[in-house]
Amino acid sequence: MKTLIFSILTALMLSGLELAEEVKGKVIVVIDGNTFQIRDQNKKIHKIVLAGIDSPELEQEYGPESKKFLEKLILHKEVTIYDKGKDRFGNPLVDVKIKGVKDPRIELLKAGLAWPAEKNTRTDLEYLREDAQLRGKGLWRQNNPTPPWVFRREQSLSTRKNS
Repeated sequence: MKTLIFSILTALMLSGLELAEEVKGKVIVVIDGNTFQIRDQNKKIHKIVLAGIDSPELEQEYGPESKKFLEKLILHKEVTIYDKGKDRFGNPLVDVKIKGVKDPRIELLKAGLAWPAEKNTRTDLEYLREDAQLRGKGLWRQNNPTPPWVFRREQSLSTRKNS
C-alpha cells in the first residue's frame, strides 16, 4: 500500500501538478458574470476570474443579469479562492468557496447565465449547461445565444476593420 501511495505522489510531482494556493478575502466588487475583486487579509486587492465558466459580456443579452446574479451570490461575502492558473490576460483563474453558499459557477450554469469555458470543458459543468438549456433558463430562452468567446472575437474583428 505504501508503495502505491508513493508511486501516485511521485507521478503527481513529476507531472508538474501543484497543490492549489488558498487565499481568503472579501468580495469588494463584481465586474461581470464571472469576474470580481477581493481584498485579502493583507488588504491587497486581487482581480479574479472564475475557472471553468464564461458568462455573457455586459454588452450581450443576459450579461447584466449574469453580473447581478453573481453580485447576489458573493458581493461583500468572505470567500476562499483556490488558484487554478491564469487566463490569457494574466488574471488568476480560481475555484471559489463561500461559507453557506454553493459554488457560484454551478449556480450561474443552473440559472442559464454562463457557459462552460471554451477550452478544457469539464463534463460536470457541461451537464449543468445542457440541463439549463433543456429547461429554457436564462440565456437559453434565446434560439441561438452567442457564446461570449464568439462575441469577443466578433468585436475584435469589427474593431480591426473600423481602424
